Amino acid sequence: MILSIDTATDQASVTIAENGEVIGTLTNDNQKDHAAWIQVAINNLLHQKGVAMQQLQAVAITAGPGSYTGLRVGMATAKGLCFALQIPLITINTLQVMAYAAINQLGSEASHMTPPLCYCPMIDARRMEVFTAVYDEQLQEIVAPKAMILDELSFKEALNNRSLVCFGNGSFKWKNVSRYPNVLFINEKLDIAKSLAKLATSMHLSQNFANLAYTEPVYLKEFYTYTKK
Repeated sequence: MILSIDTATDQASVTIAENGEVIGTLTNDNQKDHAAWIQVAINNLLHQKGVAMQQLQAVAITAGPGSYTGLRVGMATAKGLCFALQIPLITINTLQVMAYAAINQLGSEASHMTPPLCYCPMIDARRMEVFTAVYDEQLQEIVAPKAMILDELSFKEALNNRSLVCFGNGSFKWKNVSRYPNVLFINEKLDIAKSLAKLATSMHLSQNFANLAYTEPVYLKEFYTYTKK
């Protein structure tokens, strides 16, 4: 029994999965409200499904990149539960979870593309910058997660003899400037909650756990706050 938490993306979610199968999910579409929503949602979901806190065997979290506030809230919540219940913490990069979801959801829409296919999640990081990475169909990294300022030559090396499927709320930025013919942009909502639960179950089976004391969110770049002079 694993509780999965995602507060890194536009739609926050809490999910309970048993033996890899999702048995319940609650979501919140108001990104500014994730902090107030998360604790109540966890309690409500456990109550709805008749699951006691003590039945949880691990807590999984999208570790980032994503919303700075969302990442801090999600990580603090997950670590607090793990400390209190003495259960392991599982952290997974948000971009990897998005790619896993896309591989499972978008394959048919990309079937006309020339193989090999690669998947490129993009999270809006303001202006022309995104958090992004590139994965192959086996979820192996082609381009490691990073913050990138987009231009018409972005991903040139990754596109060498490959087709690229781009998605996420930052992908439209590159769609406006990209000139590559072997790129497909798909605007489809991804099932992050289900994908996080599936990956977390696999990591739990292999005992791939995070260091509870020292794990921090993956920001990829420093937080910037504008100060009036």
